[in-house]
Amino acid sequence: MNEPITIEKRRNSLAVNVGHLQIGGGAPIVVQSMTNTDTADVEGTTAQIKELADAGSELVRITVNTPEAAEAVPKIKDKLDALNCKVPLIGDFHYIGHKLLTNTPGCAEALAKYRINPGNVGFREKRDQQFQTMIEVAIKYDKPVRIGVNWGSLDQELLASMMDKNAKSSNPLDAQEMMRQALVESALRSANLAEEIGLDSRKIVISCKVSQVQDLISVYNNLAKKCNYALHVGLTEAGMGSKGIVASTAGIGVLLHQGIGDTIRVSLTPEPGGDRAREVIVAQEILQTMGLRSFVPMVTACPGCGRTTSTVFQDLADRIQNYVRIKMPEWKKYYEGVEDMQLAVMGCIVNGPGESKHADIGISLPGTGESPAAPVFIDGEKTITLRGENIAEEFHRIVDEYVANKYPLKTS
Repeated sequence: MNEPITIEKRRNSLAVNVGHLQIGGGAPIVVQSMTNTDTADVEGTTAQIKELADAGSELVRITVNTPEAAEAVPKIKDKLDALNCKVPLIGDFHYIGHKLLTNTPGCAEALAKYRINPGNVGFREKRDQQFQTMIEVAIKYDKPVRIGVNWGSLDQELLASMMDKNAKSSNPLDAQEMMRQALVESALRSANLAEEIGLDSRKIVISCKVSQVQDLISVYNNLAKKCNYALHVGLTEAGMGSKGIVASTAGIGVLLHQGIGDTIRVSLTPEPGGDRAREVIVAQEILQTMGLRSFVPMVTACPGCGRTTSTVFQDLADRIQNYVRIKMPEWKKYYEGVEDMQLAVMGCIVNGPGESKHADIGISLPGTGESPAAPVFIDGEKTITLRGENIAEEFHRIVDEYVANKYPLKTS
């Protein structure tokens, strides 16, 4: 049987400091997200950044695409500081980033990191010049840079050159493989150029974003072999709903299992009126279910079958899962290690008692035809049997008491 991943088995990458956070160098894998507001809307963007940070996003990227957006950045940071929201902000620059950073020093200083897409920096002779300008600003303000290549905006001159060379080869590769290689080549060329300009290698993060799982795995395996820069991992357009979650989990999960990845984003398309912070929760759950980090107590629940025609266990599982997320900010403030707590909400006698015993706290609800009683197990021992209409409230109380008695108070 394969051993579980440990932090020590991760790829050895350079450490990059982004605000108060470290990316790479063996630090915990960082969760990040991105706003979808108009950055020039200071109030709306500040509110969404705060929402994402409260959900657990440790870095938040914002679009900086116009002079108005650039001028809004320091105002947004001031408002976040007033709210005691210290999440580092990443500026996402395309096309005119060199002008925005140069003409708006307040923006350049307020951001914790810049994201530069080499395919959208400029064309021909202007490309390297405009890229150099952005790197020089990063050096001036001591900011790290993510060189973020995207196959939807790949440098077409580089791709054409590599395609021509491949066509003349005695054993040419297919177009898909050449696209993958071009992504890696673009990222590494840009990183090398940034270092030649004077940016320290410990100020560089690389990403090569694609939208297909197999391409993602192939590209990052290649990239990890060729450099020791910190790597940001994620699909560029994962999709909506279950498709986006499954695709992101499959791709990111495989790479994390291989020890590749220092920071991740799950780029979900929100449903109309949906919650932008959902992508943060999914990213956290990927890391937690793989045993790489802990964010909130996990709830194990059975899927139900013909023995569980009642929906009581489903309702309780949903309520307790929401309850622990609501309570976690308070618990995290006062108690050490509570994010590692394991809960189980089971639906009948078949696996209910056994699964409940494996959890820190478990409850086995009655299945169809079973006695209307729900035994509760704490640390593997049956302690009480709940009955009646207030089982959920009583179970919440048991969880609260367990947290207060089990986990030590924080000293600071």
